[in-house]
Amino acid sequence: MKRLVLAAAATTALVTGGIAAAPTLFAQGAPNVPGAPEPERVTAGTYSADPSHSLVLFEVDHFGFNEYFGIFGDVSGTLALDPDNPEAAAVDVTIPVASVTTASAALTDHLLRPAKNGGDPDFFGADPAPARFVSTGVEVDGMTAMIEGNLTLNGITKPVTLEAEFTGAGTNPTNGKETVGFEAETEIMRSDFNVDYALPLVSDEVELEISVAFEKQ
Repeated sequence: MKRLVLAAAATTALVTGGIAAAPTLFAQGAPNVPGAPEPERVTAGTYSADPSHSLVLFEVDHFGFNEYFGIFGDVSGTLALDPDNPEAAAVDVTIPVASVTTASAALTDHLLRPAKNGGDPDFFGADPAPARFVSTGVEVDGMTAMIEGNLTLNGITKPVTLEAEFTGAGTNPTNGKETVGFEAETEIMRSDFNVDYALPLVSDEVELEISVAFEKQ
């Protein structure tokens, strides 16, 4: 179910970004996609996240009735990668919290609502600082990896482990850049980052799913 939701979110980002930028490519109806999960396609170097095709999806439990989702888009950052020494990889990505969006305009507005009477905001508040993940270690197992790192959110830094998967590599036909893709997931407790409004009616546990395309610089 999570993968289906992530795919839908990625499709939304693609429709508003990449497809509009490459009408000729899609009009041709090319039979083969340019990327494939083949490690031999990856070359060493520094890669930058493609903000138009990178996102973080969050999932919380709503009152025990159902799961609810939102998206942070415009993810930026860098990946230093050497296929001959994958455990030396280093990731540093920034997530603009102010870009958060949900299926409800009212809820999105609430997430970014300023604090009242000098108190803390319910969620992120107005003009929130970006979140940032910086890796501290990588353990590779074939096409997957455990990435240890520090997540800074709402001015608080906590250790987080990402379960990551290599999803594809190749040359982006719209700009000629070597591109690698990864998906990852983790779980955080929002109260650890002083985001504790409506606990426990809205779950403390927040599941994060990340999909990032990195382009070689």
